[in-house]
Amino acid sequence: MTQNPLTAVFDAQRTALEQSQRFAHDALEAQKTSMSAMADALETSESLAESNAEFTRSALHAYFDALESTMPEEAAEFDDMRDLVDEGVDSATEAQMQSMEAMIEAVHESEDAYDEFADNYAEMIDTSFDTALEAHEQMERNVSAVAENVEETADEFDVSA
Repeated sequence: MTQNPLTAVFDAQRTALEQSQRFAHDALEAQKTSMSAMADALETSESLAESNAEFTRSALHAYFDALESTMPEEAAEFDDMRDLVDEGVDSATEAQMQSMEAMIEAVHESEDAYDEFADNYAEMIDTSFDTALEAHEQMERNVSAVAENVEETADEFDVSA
């Protein structure tokens, strides 16, 4: 294709279209990454919840031990209280873990669904940009042909003058 005054304009437009296409793909990938990060954060918080439950259990047991040590022997029985704490912590932890696991599963399912959507959308973006670039190239060829015709016609007028 020959160079004409509009070649730079078409090059700039083509570059802008190609950059827009890359940006759209980058945005989709960033969103996929954020979905994955959310799942990872939930899994981490599940581990933290378990650690927190054990810390709470240990702190309450230590409290009962300290209290028991300040009382005369056999003045109070704290084993029942320890058992009650263990049951409460176990029950709360189990409910929290079930809830967390359900959330994590839901996020993974959403992540899978989003990945499928993003892949389909990326395919549509590529098709749309390919069509736009083909139309752009055709327009550039047409403008170049017109520019060549105008130049040839102008040369003919110069020769005949």
